[in-house]
Amino acid sequence: MEVKLRTAASLVKRLNSAADADSAAEAIAEIRLLSKHDPEIRPLLADAGAIPVLAARLLPGGGRHSPPSQENAAAALLNLSISSRETLMSTPGILDALAAAIRLPSPSTAATAQHAAATLYSLLTVDAYRPIIGSKRPLVASLIAILRAPNPPTRSIRDALKALFGIALYPLNRPAMVDLGAVPALFSLVVNDGRTRVVEDATAVIAQVAGCYESVDAFREVAGVRVLVDLVDGGGGASGMARENAAAALLNLVMSGGEDAAADVREIEVVETALRELAGGGASARATSKAESLLRALENGRGGRRHRFADLKAKSALRPQLSALSAATTVNN
Repeated sequence: MEVKLRTAASLVKRLNSAADADSAAEAIAEIRLLSKHDPEIRPLLADAGAIPVLAARLLPGGGRHSPPSQENAAAALLNLSISSRETLMSTPGILDALAAAIRLPSPSTAATAQHAAATLYSLLTVDAYRPIIGSKRPLVASLIAILRAPNPPTRSIRDALKALFGIALYPLNRPAMVDLGAVPALFSLVVNDGRTRVVEDATAVIAQVAGCYESVDAFREVAGVRVLVDLVDGGGGASGMARENAAAALLNLVMSGGEDAAADVREIEVVETALRELAGGGASARATSKAESLLRALENGRGGRRHRFADLKAKSALRPQLSALSAATTVNN
């Protein structure tokens, strides 16, 4: 361990004292490589002060560094986040640096944005960090912008969706996400993107965002209820997870929006048939539970007010699933 301690300190010292961009790039690449393959050295690198030095390479002033160097810095931060989340979050300006990396516009910097978004998701696995990260509106906006970008790589979209999912797990973040335009961006992916896992991840985020009253009007503007009912309908060809998440989204919308939202759902003529088919058609236990809870909510709240739904909230978890969701790892970083 003593050797690794000296190695970590030496690498950070090299990076801090690099005389030119090439020397700095070499040190960053080595930090990325070591932090990928050696879990024991990650906290040592963090304790040696690697995080603020790497983060500085992502800020606008770090533009003198090449895209490969910035990519290595972002990947190294992702690797360090696995074991040093507290150190990462306590670094001044770290969220600004990650936001800057996500906003990098050119195709040559797509991997940097992906690593930055994945680092955010890694941090968002800690409950206490969700309100802090969600309060950074430019950061949230930059993640939503990835969803709107023309032809972004699949990994870019999925990393952004996972980060948005983590942000939306904190209920008070959801109205801000609606205000920043998350709803049309998410539904555009569902309607226009044919990649199964993208649709699954997008519906997972939609189900979280649906858990605030502000989402009712936003869903109306994009015919969101109709889209979700079409997903629930077994004849639409959606995957089991997408159907499950769509049912969860409709239920959360009704739980948060009360009779206003329930009326929107009831207007779709096929909704009851689709939900009964999902509940009784060999779907997962979670999908069955969501479908049955929504059917009860629609019936119990018919003609009532928002408080009619209060007794059902305790029976309905507001947490959907992302496809293959897991904490950020160092694989391929």
